[in-house]
Amino acid sequence: MFDFKQKMTDTALLPEMIDWEAVLREHESWLKTIIGARVGEAAAVEEVWQEVSLAAIKQQSPLQDATRVTPWLYQLAVRQSLLYRRKMGRRRKLVERYVERVMPVTHDQNEQSPLDLLLADERHEQVRQALETISEDDREILLLKYVHEWSCRDMADNLGLTISAIQARLHRARQRLRDILNDETAEE
Repeated sequence: MFDFKQKMTDTALLPEMIDWEAVLREHESWLKTIIGARVGEAAAVEEVWQEVSLAAIKQQSPLQDATRVTPWLYQLAVRQSLLYRRKMGRRRKLVERYVERVMPVTHDQNEQSPLDLLLADERHEQVRQALETISEDDREILLLKYVHEWSCRDMADNLGLTISAIQARLHRARQRLRDILNDETAEE
């Protein structure tokens, strides 16, 4: 049997009627604490918070009961934190694969002395750190080229740029990486 009074109550609590700006502002402080504990990086908290806010407003995982906004936001913050950590893990693996391609480390004791192995490992770490400091665009183009082994044509087709634009970006990215590595070497 249809209960009109219950239907009116349900309508008053529709998620579309929630003032998300006010709700997010109210819960921002403790949710950022949750995010910070999950991601472990203070710099990443704002990035994840933006993703949480966007997901809440867009209702990417719909809120079923408007009276349970707080636990729903908590779950959303945890989920976005985990997605961020997964994304960073994938990025770290891509960077490591790139570094291994650029500076392969051979652990054959017959070929290299312990000092050579140590120096190669140190250089490997320097390249990885240098990759973390260049812009996302530069890192992206280098990873596509050297980890995924895309040709300039592949990158042009998939990124919607001309081949000459890709070649120019690739040249600049290599140069920036080289400059950072040379600066680090000069400081030592």
